[in-house]
Amino acid sequence: MLENKNILLGVCGSIAAYKSATLVRLLIKAGANVQVVMTPDATSFITPLTLSTLSKNPVYTKYFEEETGEWNNHVELGLWADLMIIAPASANTMAKMAGGLVDNLLTAIYLSAKCPVYFAPAMDLDMWKHDSTGSNIGKIQAYGNIMVPPGNGELASGLHGEGRMAEPEEIVAFLTNDVKSKLPLYGFSILVTAGPTYEAIDPVRFIGNHSSGKMGFALADELAALGADVTLIAGPTAQVCKQKGIERIDVVSAADMLNACLQHFNNARVCVMCAAVADYTPAEVATQKIKKQDGELNITLKKTIDILKTLGEQKSNGQLLIGFALETQNEEQYAIEKLQRKNLDLIVLNSLNDSGAGFKSDTNKVTLIDSALTKTVYDLKSKTEVARDICTRIVEMIKQ
Repeated sequence: MLENKNILLGVCGSIAAYKSATLVRLLIKAGANVQVVMTPDATSFITPLTLSTLSKNPVYTKYFEEETGEWNNHVELGLWADLMIIAPASANTMAKMAGGLVDNLLTAIYLSAKCPVYFAPAMDLDMWKHDSTGSNIGKIQAYGNIMVPPGNGELASGLHGEGRMAEPEEIVAFLTNDVKSKLPLYGFSILVTAGPTYEAIDPVRFIGNHSSGKMGFALADELAALGADVTLIAGPTAQVCKQKGIERIDVVSAADMLNACLQHFNNARVCVMCAAVADYTPAEVATQKIKKQDGELNITLKKTIDILKTLGEQKSNGQLLIGFALETQNEEQYAIEKLQRKNLDLIVLNSLNDSGAGFKSDTNKVTLIDSALTKTVYDLKSKTEVARDICTRIVEMIKQ
């Protein structure tokens, strides 16, 4: 959730400033771009050099650099940030935030920020309990700012109680969860299938197809980026998930995929069945490698259970079931028949007759057809862009 986010970290004069070094490190590890701004008093507790080294950016402490006369533009810094977190937020700085007092670069940036602003209070127990502190926090929150609640434990004075700054790990988790909660698919469990299935002939050979899994993995990543809790059931593939937090279940055969789908289907609000599942599987699987012999080798095949049709029959009200159709002729007709026969809400049609579409390529050209037979045709795009188009449609369908 924090990857590639521009995060402005404000550090105030508090003994808890030592935790800011770990916080910067964790934000960088999460993939964020971090810019640190310190109040003058904060430099007494931790050096700008430490935070500059960890953030890989210069640390700002004042309006302008006296040696060069260069101005640190508070407006530009406020516009640069996707989110701002002041940690530790001292009682002094919170009073300034509540009253709109601007006497340092950090408070100037705070008043200029257009992004969500979070603050993690840090102070001793008596200061935390003072009525003015509670009043200031109330005002800050009334402005739309978000507090990361302080912890309870031993304080610098030796007292025990509330007031200690939340631990860096807790702050990162809080930011991550809050950012995710504002995404359009937050709270939705989504099941995705991807890749081929391999149907064993003997311990060495199998029947398979050319599916790489790229489209399904792109969809899983995009859905997770939109806040969904994604379960990905993947056939044999070399693809990897880019987004963290995706629950990946690896399977081999059509039967394996069916069992995994049935296990997770009831908990899914949306099911995106992108896998290229085998329609047939050997009726008997040899226990030993079949040796090469003169003459023909005949393998009797039997139908696999149709996963999409099975899920369509079990689908409950409110669930969205999305299928894919890769065709070579009569494309639209066959896609609509599949949509209706399998009780789908949306089908994604692509044709091997379209240059750049189909298995293994990094691009695809799709047409979306819904249950009302409304058709939307897209140009050839990267599979990542195609995944965004499909996910945009999923969000629209959920809202409807």
